[in-house]
Amino acid sequence: MPEIKKENLVRKQFLIYPSQIEKMAALADHQSASMAEIVRQAIDAFSPDSPGDMAESELLELVSMRVKEALDDTRKTREKLDRTLAKLDMRAG
Repeated sequence: MPEIKKENLVRKQFLIYPSQIEKMAALADHQSASMAEIVRQAIDAFSPDSPGDMAESELLELVSMRVKEALDDTRKTREKLDRTLAKLDMRAG
Protein backbone atom coordinates (compact mmCIF):
# COMPACT_ATOMS: atom_id res chain seq x y z
CA MET A 1 0.00 0.00 0.00
CA PRO A 2 1.50 3.37 -0.96
CA GLU A 3 2.23 5.90 1.74
CA ILE A 4 -0.72 8.23 2.25
CA LYS A 5 0.19 11.89 1.94
CA LYS A 6 -2.51 14.41 2.66
CA GLU A 7 -1.58 16.47 -0.38
CA ASN A 8 -2.29 13.43 -2.59
CA LEU A 9 -5.83 12.96 -1.24
CA VAL A 10 -8.99 14.41 -2.74
CA ARG A 11 -12.10 15.03 -0.60
CA LYS A 12 -15.30 13.45 -1.96
CA GLN A 13 -18.75 13.08 -0.44
CA PHE A 14 -20.89 9.98 -0.92
CA LEU A 15 -24.31 8.92 0.28
CA ILE A 16 -24.30 5.47 1.85
CA TYR A 17 -26.75 3.46 3.90
CA PRO A 18 -26.56 3.46 7.73
CA SER A 19 -25.91 -0.29 7.62
CA GLN A 20 -22.87 0.38 5.43
CA ILE A 21 -21.58 2.94 7.93
CA GLU A 22 -21.94 0.38 10.71
CA LYS A 23 -20.11 -2.24 8.67
CA MET A 24 -17.37 0.22 7.74
CA ALA A 25 -16.95 1.30 11.37
CA ALA A 26 -16.69 -2.33 12.49
CA LEU A 27 -14.09 -3.06 9.81
CA ALA A 28 -12.14 0.06 10.75
CA ASP A 29 -12.21 -0.91 14.42
CA HIS A 30 -11.16 -4.48 13.63
CA GLN A 31 -8.24 -3.28 11.48
CA SER A 32 -7.35 -0.30 13.72
CA ALA A 33 -7.77 1.93 10.69
CA SER A 34 -9.86 4.94 9.79
CA MET A 35 -13.10 4.53 7.87
CA ALA A 36 -11.48 6.51 5.05
CA GLU A 37 -8.71 3.90 4.90
CA ILE A 38 -11.33 1.14 4.71
CA VAL A 39 -12.94 2.91 1.74
CA ARG A 40 -9.55 3.28 0.02
CA GLN A 41 -8.83 -0.43 0.60
CA ALA A 42 -12.23 -1.40 -0.80
CA ILE A 43 -11.66 0.70 -3.92
CA ASP A 44 -8.20 -0.78 -4.41
CA ALA A 45 -9.54 -4.32 -3.95
CA PHE A 46 -12.44 -3.88 -6.38
CA SER A 47 -12.00 -5.30 -9.87
CA PRO A 48 -14.97 -4.68 -12.19
CA ASP A 49 -13.57 -7.22 -14.64
CA SER A 50 -13.59 -10.01 -12.03
CA PRO A 51 -16.99 -10.29 -10.32
CA GLY A 52 -16.12 -13.94 -9.69
CA ASP A 53 -13.55 -12.80 -7.12
CA MET A 54 -16.36 -12.20 -4.66
CA ALA A 55 -16.96 -15.19 -2.43
CA GLU A 56 -20.39 -16.80 -2.49
CA SER A 57 -20.93 -15.86 1.16
CA GLU A 58 -20.16 -12.21 0.34
CA LEU A 59 -22.64 -12.27 -2.54
CA LEU A 60 -25.30 -13.83 -0.32
CA GLU A 61 -24.63 -11.22 2.36
CA LEU A 62 -24.95 -8.42 -0.20
CA VAL A 63 -28.19 -9.83 -1.61
CA SER A 64 -29.54 -10.38 1.90
CA MET A 65 -28.74 -6.80 2.86
CA ARG A 66 -30.45 -5.45 -0.26
CA VAL A 67 -33.55 -7.60 0.32
CA LYS A 68 -33.77 -6.43 3.95
CA GLU A 69 -33.48 -2.80 2.81
CA ALA A 70 -36.20 -3.34 0.18
CA LEU A 71 -38.50 -4.99 2.73
CA ASP A 72 -37.93 -2.15 5.19
CA ASP A 73 -38.69 0.44 2.49
CA THR A 74 -41.82 -1.49 1.49
CA ARG A 75 -42.98 -1.66 5.12
CA LYS A 76 -42.47 2.09 5.58
CA THR A 77 -44.33 2.85 2.36
CA ARG A 78 -47.19 0.57 3.40
CA GLU A 79 -47.44 2.28 6.79
CA LYS A 80 -47.52 5.70 5.13
CA LEU A 81 -50.18 4.52 2.68
CA ASP A 82 -52.29 3.09 5.54
CA ARG A 83 -52.10 6.43 7.40
CA THR A 84 -53.07 8.34 4.27
CA LEU A 85 -56.00 6.03 3.57
CA ALA A 86 -57.18 6.36 7.17
CA LYS A 87 -57.12 10.17 6.88
CA LEU A 88 -59.07 9.99 3.63
CA ASP A 89 -61.65 7.68 5.24
CA MET A 90 -62.10 10.14 8.13
CA ARG A 91 -62.64 13.02 5.69
CA ALA A 92 -65.13 11.03 3.62
CA GLY A 93 -66.99 9.63 6.61
